[in-house]
Parts: sequence; C-alpha cells; structure tokens
Amino acid sequence: MQTTPHTTDTPSPESAAYAPTDRTIPTRSRERASYDHESVHAILDEAYVCHLGFVRDGAPVVLPTLYGRVGDRLYVHGSTGSRPLRMAGAAADRDPGLQVCLTVTHVDGLVLARSAFHHSINYRSVVVHGTAHQVTDPEEKRLALDALVDHVVPGRSADSRPADTKELAATAVLRLDLNEVSAKARTGGPNDEPEDMDLPHWAGVVPLRKGHDALIPSADLAPDITVPDYLIEL
Repeated sequence: MQTTPHTTDTPSPESAAYAPTDRTIPTRSRERASYDHESVHAILDEAYVCHLGFVRDGAPVVLPTLYGRVGDRLYVHGSTGSRPLRMAGAAADRDPGLQVCLTVTHVDGLVLARSAFHHSINYRSVVVHGTAHQVTDPEEKRLALDALVDHVVPGRSADSRPADTKELAATAVLRLDLNEVSAKARTGGPNDEPEDMDLPHWAGVVPLRKGHDALIPSADLAPDITVPDYLIEL
C-alpha cells in the first residue's frame, strides 16, 4: 500500500541511496541488504505497524505503533502520556531527542527444508536508527497526522474530519529522519544440503499474502453513504 505523498522532493541520482554505517551493515548475509531509496520506501509504505525500540531506565523497551512516511521522514504518533513521547520531550532541555531503533517486517513465505536447520522465512525488512524529536510546529503536526491516516488507507485523510484543537493537544508526534537506514530481504526456496536431497520430506515455500475480507459498515452508518472509491480499490 502506497502512502499518499505529501512532498514533491525527489532524490537526485547522487542521493538515491542511504549511506551504509556500522549499524546498518548486517553481520550475516550481507548480500541481502540494500540501501536504495526505492527499496526502503516500498517496504515502509506497504506495512501498517512498526516496532519502536528505545532504552528506558537502563532497560530496552519495544512498542508496536502506527507510523507514516513523508519523503525521507517517518512520523510516529501516540498519546502525550506515552513513554517514548514523554522521554523525547523531557530530554529537550539536556540532549535533544530520543535515541531509537525502528523496524518494519513483512513475512512473504514460509520456507520448509528437508532438514530442521535450514527452515526459514522469506521476508522484507527495514531497520532505522536515529534520534526522534517531538513535533511542535502545528502545521507539521497536521501534515504528520494526515500522513498517518493516509498510510493506513490512502485518501482517507481528505474523507474524514481533521483533528480539532483538543484532539491535537492530546496527541503527540515523533519525527524520525531516514538517514541511517537499511533494507534486507530473503527470497527463493530452501537451501538444503546436498546429502539431504534424497530424504523423503516435502520441501518448498508456503507463500503468504496480505489481503482483506468484505467491508463491514458501521451499524449506525446512514443508508445513503456509499463505499468510497479508495476502499473499493484496496
């Protein structure tokens, strides 16, 4: 699913890939890693949920949450009382922002090998390292919230009531720039050992796909309201 664009920025050929760093170069299967904008953005735009990791009181914390992308920025939202948002705000006087690691993963297939050791999954993933900052500018906050809504269903932000002043005050948004980022993917079948090829066990891939069932309208929906085109096209 493609996020509705909120920017016209287009990376130049010289900046069409993210620069690898010590934190974004895998220690294993380096050939599966990629750093180009197109691969990274496609993986991010197709997922619904990310996992946001940070350190609180010396211990790691990982939270699942919704997000949206605008160009080379990710926006993560939550209540003003959520831990990462409180921490990012509290740190502003000392060391601006909150050090985070954000991940997104798609599971595309179950890879069944003849040996238990070589079972695997086909996947696409993105890992982002960086410093998240609270969004305080009202216009950027509205843009971020539109991106969050459109990330789930493109076109939905224009077909719903925008947040009012009270709702904006109760919602906090973190901004994370896509600077230190990498994508990684596995495709193909099992990698069985030559000596296992004659074993009497089925081997191959169980493909997985994302989809949705028939829409369930709200019980109190007015009968004259029809399904919008952007939902029909999902």
